[in-house]
Amino acid sequence: MSLRVVLADDQDLVRAGFRVILGTEPGIEVVGEAGDGAEAVELVTSLRPDVVLMDVQMPRMDGLEATRRILSEDHGTRVVILTTFDREDYLFEALQAGASGFLLKNASPEDLVESVRVVARGDALLSPEVTRRVIARFTGKQERTRPPELTDREFEVLVELAKGASNAEIAAALFLGETTVKTHVSRVLAKLGLRDRTHAVVFAYEQGIVTPGG
Repeated sequence: MSLRVVLADDQDLVRAGFRVILGTEPGIEVVGEAGDGAEAVELVTSLRPDVVLMDVQMPRMDGLEATRRILSEDHGTRVVILTTFDREDYLFEALQAGASGFLLKNASPEDLVESVRVVARGDALLSPEVTRRVIARFTGKQERTRPPELTDREFEVLVELAKGASNAEIAAALFLGETTVKTHVSRVLAKLGLRDRTHAVVFAYEQGIVTPGG
């Protein structure tokens, strides 16, 4: 089954470019386009896509507010914020709004396609630069305290998640099978009320569970 994508950007040429790039990829289908945030919310409600590629600055309703409204409805849709504005306020507002990733519009076509696939399968979409900014934002946190909801093993998995480790890397680090790791990851997200791995990273740094070099 194809991944269903909605494009939300107020520039026709930008949407056309995204549509061409994604349209050539097997297993990805662009099912709708919106020229503003309000239209994006309406499209998601009616189409229930897997992923929305969302611009930040749009008329009527900006992409951040549209993201909040879309994710508050819990359609299972994931949002990737696409913007030319390489600014921390957009970055953190996007993550706080519930976006699963943040990608600059000057990213390569390959990165754009990969972002759709990564987010659709529930993985984190934080580029190395974005990850560095998340780390820098929370450098003041020093204590590594296990959330009471988690078992010791689940806490170890969360620490590895926050370092950006894949399931295979977590399995190797903790001497576990990948299937076991997947189970632990699902439990960590559920117990902490986190949408996906991206927000596990943000949570870990906010809580001081992981610090740069830690």
